[in-house]
Amino acid sequence: MPERIRIFIDFWNFQLQWNATAKDKKIDWKILTQTLLDETSKITKINNYQYNGCKVYTSINMDTQEGGKLKGWLKTFLDRQPGINIEIRERKPHLKPIHCRECHQNIDDCPRCDKPIKRAVEKGVDAAIITDMFSLAWADAYTVAILVTSDADYVPAVENLQAKGFKIINATWENIGYQLAGTCWASFNIDKLVPKLTRSYR
Repeated sequence: MPERIRIFIDFWNFQLQWNATAKDKKIDWKILTQTLLDETSKITKINNYQYNGCKVYTSINMDTQEGGKLKGWLKTFLDRQPGINIEIRERKPHLKPIHCRECHQNIDDCPRCDKPIKRAVEKGVDAAIITDMFSLAWADAYTVAILVTSDADYVPAVENLQAKGFKIINATWENIGYQLAGTCWASFNIDKLVPKLTRSYR
């Protein structure tokens, strides 16, 4: 009986590390899922499998022009790729002063432009991924999960799922995410896949 594989991607965790590693190279999202499946098969020797889909989780600050552009790209391009679904959480900007440890004063406004300092708080991406991993596991929708993140917050969920017999494969980056990678049934570094995943078209 083939293993049933699902992919869970923490978009910002993946994208920001890609930016730091690959610099100005662009990701070819059209081949990302197949590349992750191929690498998983290579390192685990799981050759008989059924791909059951990929979900990409992200948060967006809709108060910015960049946030609007990102949402448009996610909905009109990425969400339309075969087997990929998007879950978007909106980040709400909150007024949050910066506390100076030297003078112990709060800085409410930017010293350059005098505008109030706001921080866009991410809303529930980790919780959404963990909830889906559990609900889909209990629905018998997968036997193997590829978890694309380096965040150690997922360790307890991974331990629980693996105790129930599910295999979690961590796609991470070199020199980060040791705790999660060490907890998972198997792991591989994305760094070596950058040349293959680099977009050749504009």
